[in-house]
Amino acid sequence: MESFKVNILGCGSATPSMRHNPSCQVINFRESLMMIDCGEGAQLQLRRNSLKFSRLTHIFISHTHGDHCLGLPGLLSTLSLHGREGCIKVYMLKEGIRMLKPVIEYMCPHCSFDVEFVEINPKGGLLLETNALTVEAFPLYHRVPCVGFIFREKKKPRHINGEMVKFYDVPVRLIQDLKDGADLVLPDGRVVPNSVLTSDPNPATSYAYCSDTMFDPRVAEAVRGVDTIYHEATYTSDLEDKAFERGHSTAAQAATIAKMAGAKRLIIGHYSKRYEEPAELLPEALAIFPNTIAADEGMSIDLLAD
Repeated sequence: MESFKVNILGCGSATPSMRHNPSCQVINFRESLMMIDCGEGAQLQLRRNSLKFSRLTHIFISHTHGDHCLGLPGLLSTLSLHGREGCIKVYMLKEGIRMLKPVIEYMCPHCSFDVEFVEINPKGGLLLETNALTVEAFPLYHRVPCVGFIFREKKKPRHINGEMVKFYDVPVRLIQDLKDGADLVLPDGRVVPNSVLTSDPNPATSYAYCSDTMFDPRVAEAVRGVDTIYHEATYTSDLEDKAFERGHSTAAQAATIAKMAGAKRLIIGHYSKRYEEPAELLPEALAIFPNTIAADEGMSIDLLAD
């Protein structure tokens, strides 16, 4: 069974609160886990959400503000204490690697696994490619260099029509060619169109993470066509000036970006501690972009669901 989910482990902003944890999400793609940002308490949130440490393979850090990266040394240290093996890749901007690599090496001098730091170009670009998924970075517009991330499924194979494959006695060695869209050439030279032997594939799905950033149309352009967008919504519109001053966005601005980008769904988060409940920000986003979800800790969103 295919899976592509985003698990919200933290959706608060810089100042700690009793309501929300600092920024952290985990993408579950076909049972492989990839973390986006790693605020304090991330490892505890992994346990609370029953996400297996052993399946964590990649960690993407958007920028060096503490609420997005200070949970990383503790998480990696705990993984080593548990005897984790193999390799974890940590993707960061150059300044983040310069700052955190010595801390991690000091706290975990005899790490049981390899930690490979991958430098992110602040202008963005492809970071990871597997046979089914790509991850790319793109610029955000904050007080310090910051990037967002897009997770895209690759085009999926076509569905085999078992009855027709049996009728034409298709060799097993040709099944993958049919899934890739090839026609079938019979021994007598006749061509059976692929559409007779297969049906359309499930649509590929995409997810974009946009935090932290002020409102900027370039963000909408970078995530144009993405199905689900997570966009920070630190403030309500009455504090739009404060949002701009601090390099953040309002809920209405997040919704505007999603609308401009042609997204199907918006998730807002990174709430200021002044708001006791996400419901205080949700109405102004819904007024602009009706299919908006307010993130909350413990939430798991199926990106493959309509």
